[in-house]
Amino acid sequence: MFKVTEDMTIMDVLRQDKEVAYVFMKHGLHCLGCPGATMESIKDAANVHGIDLNSLLNDLNKFFEEKSK
Repeated sequence: MFKVTEDMTIMDVLRQDKEVAYVFMKHGLHCLGCPGATMESIKDAANVHGIDLNSLLNDLNKFFEEKSK
């Protein structure tokens, strides 16, 4: 199963499954197509946008866990 980590970029995760975009949007990361999505880590993006990193990672990994069932 694919596991999302804080050092991955948003684009790393979207390349695995574009349907995961709604999880980022739910957490307030709406700039999925911006250059930062390919360069900065999920941790950095969460910090810049004031998003709870652990909550975001949990939801992203739940998404992939459900998809693997």
